[in-house]
Formats: sequence, structure tokens, C-alpha cells
Amino acid sequence: MREDWEVVIGLEIHVQLSTESKIFSGASTKFGASPNTQACAVDLGLPGVLPVVNEAVYPKAIAFGLGVGATIGERSCFDRKNYFYPDLPKGYQITQMDEPIVIGGQVEISLADGSTKTVRITRAHLEEDAGKSLHEDFHGMTGIDLNRAGTPLLEIVSEPEMSSATEAVSYAKTIHQLVTYLSVSDGNMSEGSLRCDANVSIRKKGDDKLGVRTETKNVNSFRFLKKAIEFEIERQIDILESGGRIAQETRLYDPDRDETRPMRSKETATDYRYFPEPDLLPVVINEAYINDIRKQMPELPAQKRVRFEEELGLTAEDANLIASDLGLATYFEICATTCSDPGMASNWVKGELLASVNRDDLLVANAPVTPIQLGTIILRIKDETISGKIAKTIFNALWQGEADSVDGYIEANGLKQVSDSSALEPIVDQIIQENPKQVEQYRAGKTKVLGFFVGQVMKQTGGKANPKQVNELVISRLS
Repeated sequence: MREDWEVVIGLEIHVQLSTESKIFSGASTKFGASPNTQACAVDLGLPGVLPVVNEAVYPKAIAFGLGVGATIGERSCFDRKNYFYPDLPKGYQITQMDEPIVIGGQVEISLADGSTKTVRITRAHLEEDAGKSLHEDFHGMTGIDLNRAGTPLLEIVSEPEMSSATEAVSYAKTIHQLVTYLSVSDGNMSEGSLRCDANVSIRKKGDDKLGVRTETKNVNSFRFLKKAIEFEIERQIDILESGGRIAQETRLYDPDRDETRPMRSKETATDYRYFPEPDLLPVVINEAYINDIRKQMPELPAQKRVRFEEELGLTAEDANLIASDLGLATYFEICATTCSDPGMASNWVKGELLASVNRDDLLVANAPVTPIQLGTIILRIKDETISGKIAKTIFNALWQGEADSVDGYIEANGLKQVSDSSALEPIVDQIIQENPKQVEQYRAGKTKVLGFFVGQVMKQTGGKANPKQVNELVISRLS
């Protein structure tokens, strides 16, 4: 960004709550059903039907509020937000305007230079989702799928306190991490479980007054969020520097063209004609209910990072990486418990495991090698049944489905490490005898040539020789 301008960013993050049924009806929230097969009369707003609030949304919203240190609204009310759009059959959305469930709060985000920044949260409120407009399969027309209509959302509104696309992405990732840790949402962005609206404005450095903002709607990946904000920053600067004015509007990000484009002029609260939802009574939550949820809350990412460092001895970098994802942290802990070696478990998890899941585009929870199997592989390295090289062979065999048992695969393929000195000594002697030039180099002080001898022994034994023992034998013979 050009030096004489500064950007102000606020995010509205819509988190789909992981309930089995919708917020005001008993219809399923399961993803992937055929269009319009999971929209009941309540979701469609047909005459004579009445909404009934789903109690399951409250523990999730409250857990999020407690997780960010917010005030929980002990009285929360629903309102009608009136607007016309094809995917909103009722002509209004049931949401929370004046009395939201979560008020205030804050999160710490990590910056590129290793420092942290506090971003305050204005509020988080419950509401229903709208349907989805489909354009790809309808030439010149728009299809409407109302399966998503009525799905429970928690809309998390930040203060406008981020000053770069990178900060905004860090904030979004922090929120994503928190809601998945708390089981508030599955956080699956490809399925629309977490979507971001980015409010972006530009002002001259030193100005106190905020510039006119645009809102880029429904960005569903961290990469696209960064690109959309960066494009919007440059677009607004170009307009202002050429003497133009920014229009307050809602925009969409087009990933194919890497640009934002106008969607509609930006409405204000007055345009939506908010008024209290007449079909739903206020919900009053007492302190005992909130305390029960507080007691059931799991360990949060920051707490887990500290424990991994202080109790398990991981480096700060490794603790931060592993604790960043609940599935990864859970896998690591089971693996570390199995092998009783957090350090080795950490090395394998951040190495072989992450490389494999990233290569095959899998969730850690769906990894073909279970944490107990990986822990068993590490145990076999520790008790010198196998070498590290053979361990990787076994890991790959399990990953490819060629084995289902670590010990069974070792036994069936004769992979036990050779640790019998009487079996290794003749091999070492033969290799020393066949390589007089390298022997001379070693005895002349070029000790790096030791690796040549060890490598030759490992090659001749198919990687089954105990490397430590080979090393000791070679040194002994050469001396």
C-alpha cells in the first residue's frame, strides 16, 4: 500500500453453528442434500407457521462469548430485519439487533514480526441464514436452493481495528481456531460454515475521520479474503488519488478475475426497518446456566500452547504449530501418550504426518495412519526394533493401505533391525577391506568419511542394521 494512506478494516464473520436442526425449525442442517429438500414450512415463511427457537444455539453462542472474555447478554431478543432478496422467501431475516447474546470481548492475533495485537469484538449475535442463489447451472437465470435458509448463525462483528489484509486474515484465522476448539462450528469454509464480510475504508495518514467504507460479502477462504482486501485497498486509493469519491456499497469478490465488483448500494439500519420479532419472546439466561457452560469449556488454544511448552517440553514454535489446529493437537497428544516421547511425537507429526495430509489434501482426523499407529512406530524406533529409515517405510505402507499393523508389517517383511554384533562385524570388516582409500583418508584425520562406511553397511543390510551400533563398530575397527 502507498505510504501516505492508511487502511481501516473491520470484519463481520458469519459462523454456522454445528446444530443438527435449524434455529427456528426442526429441519436438518446437514450439508450436501439435494436442493430444496431440507426447507420446511417455517423456513419458507408460509402463512400460519410460527418459529420456535432451538435451545441448542445458546450454549454455543455463550461458549464463544466466554472464550473471548465478553459480557453475556442475560436477556436476548430477536428482531426482524426487512429486505427483499430472492433467497429470503419471508421477506425478512430473524436476527438480533438491540439485545445480542454476546457483547464486547477481544482476541489476540499474531503479526508477521512475531508480536501480537489485540482486536476488540463489538458484539456477536444469533440469526438465521438465508438460502443460496445458484447461477452456474441456469443460463440467463438464477436458481434458488433454500436448504440453508434457517441455518443458525453467530455473526461476530469486530471493531474497525485492523490495518492490513494480513492482520485481517490473522484475525479471521484466530476466530476460526476458537470456534472449532469450542465445537461451536465445524469451520468448514468450503461448505460455507464460516464466511467473512470485509469492511474496508481508506484515509490519509494522520486523519482521525474514517473514510467511506465498502463491504465485500461472503468471502469463504483466507486466501480470497487477503486478495479481496488488497484489491479493494488499491481500488479505493486509485479513485481518491484521481479526485473521485468512494461509493458506500456492498461488493462481491470474483476469484477468477481477482477483483471486487458492485453488488448493491449499502443499506443502513434505517433501510432495514428493524422491529422486535413479534412471534418470539425474549430469552432470559441466568448466571447458573452460564456457569454450567463455563465449567464444560475445553482447554483453549493459548492454554494448550503453554501446556505443550511447560509440561511436554516442546519448543514455542512447535507448540504454536500443533496447538493451532484442534485435530492436529488431539492427534499429537494421543501419539505422544502412546510412545511416551512428546519430542519425537512432535517431530513426526510436524514432519511426515503434515507433509502427507497436505500432499493428499486431507483433514488430520481422516489420516490413514492413526495416532496410535504412529506412536507404535516411534516406540519401535526407541526400543531399536527398527531404524528411522525403516520407520518411514512402515509409515508409508500404512498410509497407502498396504498394512494395518505396525508390528505385523515388521514381522511379515523381516524388518527387524540387526543389532547382533557377530552378524555385523563380518560386514564391517569386508567393507573396510574393500575401501583402502577411504580407510587412509579416515586415519589421516578426515573423519567425515565415517559416514561413507556406515552408509555402505546400511546399504548392504537393506537399512536393517542398527545405525548406532554400526557407527561404534566402524570406529572401533578403523582405530
